[in-house]
Amino acid sequence: RQRWVLGSIGPGTKLPSLGHVDFAVLRDGYQQNAEGLLAGGADALIVETTQDLLQTKSSLIGARRAMDAVGVQVPLICSLAFETTGVMLLGSEIGAALTALEPLGIDMIGLNCSTGPAEMNEHLRYLARHSNTALMCMPNAGLPVLTKDGAYFPLSASEMADAQEQFVRDYGLSLVGGCCGSTPEHLRQVVERVRGIVPPERSPHPEPGAASLYQT
Repeated sequence: RQRWVLGSIGPGTKLPSLGHVDFAVLRDGYQQNAEGLLAGGADALIVETTQDLLQTKSSLIGARRAMDAVGVQVPLICSLAFETTGVMLLGSEIGAALTALEPLGIDMIGLNCSTGPAEMNEHLRYLARHSNTALMCMPNAGLPVLTKDGAYFPLSASEMADAQEQFVRDYGLSLVGGCCGSTPEHLRQVVERVRGIVPPERSPHPEPGAASLYQT
């Protein structure tokens, strides 16, 4: 079967909203990052596990500049990390993220890391209702349980496949996968479960607005 390679970008440890680094410095660094991935033959770029809307913007703009610089256009995917509190690390709600990021010309938006699929459900519901952009999801294999031997992820492969099948059928996701704790068996079962599903057509109702760091 046809295979594609997604070039992964981010998130890094410097958050411009907290003054850790200048926006332009971060943007230019991400551009160099993306140019390397494109030179290596990446079929798409995925800005992932983003925690700060300014950091996310810098990486998306850097990726677009990289495509212009090398003369190659590939799909640009934006994947956000939401905490168990229901917001991104710096407190941004899902509506603020969509309002701030969708106008930047991304080809797909969604979630990855931080939580398992159960905690992503309402965020995906919001995106399905309001986003004109295609949707994706790469959850962890459940919330990590800390043990003396390190983090243990409790979600089984079949449970991960159940969740992703539901997300594709209910919210029309176009790309699914797994993040922390996902084993080859998790991904094998996800692929087998969703391979023949055609995502249903969505009829989103975008809400025009402006966003702060926190709310739309």
